[in-house]
Formats: sequence, C-alpha cells, structure tokens
Amino acid sequence: METKDIIEQIRSSNGANGQLLGCLLKIQCELIGSKYGAVVQLANGDSVNVLAIEPEAVNDDAMPEWLKGIAGSLNEAGQSCSAFEGINGSWYAIMPIDCGDLGWVYCAVWLEDGSRSGAQKAIEKLELSVCLLTIGGQNIKSGDSKASVRRLARAMEVLSVVNSQKRFVSMAMAFCNEIATQWQCEKASVGFLKGRYVQLKAMSGTENFSRKMELISDIEAAMEECLDQDVEVLWPCGDEVTYVSRAAANLGQNNKDAAVLSLPLRIDGDCFAVLSVQRPKEMGFTIEEIETLRLVCELCGASLKNMNVQDRWFGSKLMMNMRNSLGMLVGAKHTWAKMLSVLICGFLVFMFVAKGDYKVQTSFNIEATYLQSVPAPFDGYIKEVNVEVGQLTKEGQTVLAALDTVELRLKLAEYEAERAEYQVEKDAANNRGDNAVVQIYQAKIAKVDSQIDLLKYYLANARIVSPISGCIVKGDLKRKINSPVKTGDVLFEVAQLESLRGQLQVPEDQVLDVVVGQQGYLATASYPGQRIKFTVEKVSPVAEVINQRNVFMTQVKLEERPQWLRPGMEGVAKIYVQEKSYAWIWTRKIRNWFKMKFWL
Repeated sequence: METKDIIEQIRSSNGANGQLLGCLLKIQCELIGSKYGAVVQLANGDSVNVLAIEPEAVNDDAMPEWLKGIAGSLNEAGQSCSAFEGINGSWYAIMPIDCGDLGWVYCAVWLEDGSRSGAQKAIEKLELSVCLLTIGGQNIKSGDSKASVRRLARAMEVLSVVNSQKRFVSMAMAFCNEIATQWQCEKASVGFLKGRYVQLKAMSGTENFSRKMELISDIEAAMEECLDQDVEVLWPCGDEVTYVSRAAANLGQNNKDAAVLSLPLRIDGDCFAVLSVQRPKEMGFTIEEIETLRLVCELCGASLKNMNVQDRWFGSKLMMNMRNSLGMLVGAKHTWAKMLSVLICGFLVFMFVAKGDYKVQTSFNIEATYLQSVPAPFDGYIKEVNVEVGQLTKEGQTVLAALDTVELRLKLAEYEAERAEYQVEKDAANNRGDNAVVQIYQAKIAKVDSQIDLLKYYLANARIVSPISGCIVKGDLKRKINSPVKTGDVLFEVAQLESLRGQLQVPEDQVLDVVVGQQGYLATASYPGQRIKFTVEKVSPVAEVINQRNVFMTQVKLEERPQWLRPGMEGVAKIYVQEKSYAWIWTRKIRNWFKMKFWL
C-alpha cells in the first residue's frame, strides 16, 4: 500500500480504534521495511488478543508462526522497547504503547534483517512513532478524534518525507519544503544549535544561501530568541504574552510584514534546534496549526538530530564526542558529583604522591635513674614533718623531718651523771694507790663514754636533712606524727631530676621499626601542649605483658628537662622513623592484618 493510501485511510477512519491501530501498524511496517506486524494485547494466562495485523489475515483464527508464543516475550518486555529472537533464528521488535482506555498494547514487528544490530535500528525507528501512537490513543479518549486524526495525518506526511531521505542536508531541505507546502508558508527554516549560537541549516525553496544576507541574520536571531527562552514564539502576538518577541518582530517587519512562528525541537527536554516559519500576516497561525507543527517537531526531531550526527565526516564525529565527553566533565550539570569526583581524585593523588613522617606512637612514663632513700637514724618517734611528696629539696639544706629527742636527752643526762660517779670513785682509788680498782673504773668510764657518744650522734641526726638535691617521690608522713619508727625504716625517697628518663611501651607490631638513635617527642598528660624531645637509648629484647598486650620497654634520653617534669608522669610519645607516602602510613595496619590473616 502506498503512503498516500495510508494517509487517506487515516483520514476516513473517524477515530475508530481498530481502523486507526491498523493504519498506524502499516505506517510502522513501512518505516522499518517489514512485511509482517501485529498489535496485540495480553489476555489471561499466556494468551494474546490480536487487535491489528499486517498483512491482514484471510482467516481470523489463523495466527502466523512468527507470532506464536509471544506472550512470554511480552511479559519480559514489560513497558520498555525490546528485541527478541524468535523461531528459526528470526528477530522481532516489541514496542509497548499506552492507548488510554484500551490500556497497554504491544506492537510486534517481524524483522527481515535477522540480527541484533538490525533489531536495534528498527527499535530506534519505532520509537519515533511511539509518541504518535500514544497521542492517537489520548485523542481517541478525548473525543476530538477527527481533528486529532487530521493532525496526525499531516504530521505523518512530513515524517514519511523526512525518513525517506538518506543525507542530512536533503532531509532538512525536505523537512522545510514539506512544511512550507502544507502550511502555505513563504519561508520555512530550520537551524541547529552550534556552540552558543543557532546556525541556519536549511531553508525552503533555497539550496544555497549566504550567511552575510540580512534575511539569514534576522532568521538566526529569531531562532536564538526562541531557543534562549525555550518557548514557542509567535508574532504578531497579544499584549498578554510573557515571552520576548523582538527578533521575531524584526524578522516579520523586514520580510514583507509577515507572521512569524518559531518552535523549539527538543529531545529529553533539551532544545537542540529551532523551526521558524513565515507566512502572510493576514493568514496568521491558528491554534490547530501550531499544535500540528508542534507535533511535527516532536516526531521529526529525533530523525533530524540523528542524521545530523551520523552524516558528519569522521573527524567531526570524533571532535564532537570529545567535546561531549569534556562537557560532561566540566559542564554545568552534575556539579556536586563532579566536585566529589575531583575531591576524591585529589585525595588519591595526595595519598600516593605526598609523603609524611611515619611515627611510632606509644605510651610512656617518666622514671628516675638515681633514687636516694632516706631511712630513720634510730628508733624513736616522729616529731615533725616539713616536706610533702613532689616538693623540691636542696642537698644538706632542706630539713625533711625531725625525731623526738626528749628520751635521748634524759638518757644522756643519766649517762653523764653515771660517768661523774665513776670518775669520783676512780680518783679515790688512785689516791689510795689501789691500781686494780683504778683500772676497773677506767673501763666503766670508757663504757659510759661510748653510750654518751652514741646518744650525741642520735641527737645530731634527729633532724633528717635531704642527702641530695631533687624531688620528694615518697614520704607522705604528716599523718604519722608521733608515730614510732625503727632504725632503717625508709621515711623518704628523693629522685634526682637530672637523672630522669622516659620508659616507652612500644607495641609488638612496631618494635622492629624502632632503633637506637632515633628521635621523637613526648607530651605528658599534665602539659599536653608542651613537647619534650628525646633520643632512643635502648630497646628491651624481651616483651612484657602490660594491659593484656605485648610491649617492649624502650628507654629514651630526655634532651630537655623542664622544671615541672616529675617522675611517674605519663602521656603519649611519638618516635619519628622515616618518610613514607600517606597511603603507606594509613594502610599499614590493615596490610599487616591481611598478610597475617591470609599468609600473604
């Protein structure tokens, strides 16, 4: 059947569902060059109802072989266009269509090109007409079927002429000429967006034109005005319109005071081209004509855009693809995703390129190398305590405490009296010339003198003085005043501040990274803002269990000793090992875990 016969049949269908679907099926078969097609609807189970078939079957009960078993494919297709391989290696395309009251129907077309690539090309062409079928179904539902059918028929005439062309220039010329003929326009022009401007590609009745012509400049200005606002621009127009029509008015006034209509061509909501038509001002444009031209733009836009891309030479296609790819990277869309990608890429580059100090972090405590114990000099009672733990002392000057000497002084007086008695007896025996008695009393006097010397020694040491300069680390005795003490009991411990050192607890998994001579810094819990530099002196070869983990005690020499530093202080120490990339530093533990877990 010829195209004009199909158009005539559409005009005479009066919007009847069966006739319209049959005509539209014939149009689709003609678009993709197929001999067999059907419009079906799913019924209960795996059966289908055939609404239209091409070619028309003589026996209604007979279903062609290629259409059998199609219900399963329809269930798989759902509401998306799909291509399926049928029996005997044949292929067919399925196009779902929403037809209003009819519900969802499926257009199944058998493909002569029995390959997947041929099926994809057929689907692309079928998608051009799915909008037409949907609009047709909506128009059937609306009740204005005759006017809708007329618009569809005129749009299909333009679509048929456009799809018959194989090159972009001829397709654009046919598009403009057909619109100018059907709508009795003086000029019909189509321009495509190139960069930020619209470039005229074709004009009805004119094969060659110069861009320096004033008419061409006016047409392109009107097209850019339409594209910038992304609305249909009509001139002359009423005062109630909200769009700008200055360029359209300029075009109409310079073109024999003609009426101008510019319509955007869109795909997925993006305007890529503009159709501009001019006709005598007295004729104007009716709403029905504008709606029909809008439908023509929707149906023919995809073909024009695809052909504009496919008909370019290889270098142009390559540059366009590169520009589109770069546009996706640096364009205005998906700003947050691009920003996140840039941040992630920058972070990865920073991780693998930038280097930082790999440090072994561990806990520590301060201890004294030299610790002086201060014992009780004799048995007695604590009379007074003059210092507390943490207080600084000076060698030979700071009195730590004093013991009670009352009992010692009484004993001293007793022994002195006893010595005087022995001296009198000795002198009497000496006067008598009794040498034996004299020697006896001399021995007694010597014994008493030794006791007197001992008591005087005790009295001299009753005041306990710090033996070294340092810090009291033990000796909180103020609550033990008047308490007894024994000779040799440790009353105080004094740490020499010059002998302070750090004792680090290096974890087992990092001990091999620590060697003698490395330097680092430590910070105490008391003064976390101040760093004390140290040098590693010794690493213990034997592990110790502290807080249920294996650690190696490491001694460090403090390069500086602030006045506030005291034995027993704790905090965090960091040993600087070497420079490594941040990726190596941050993934060291997880890499070691994987190596241990999977024996890598």
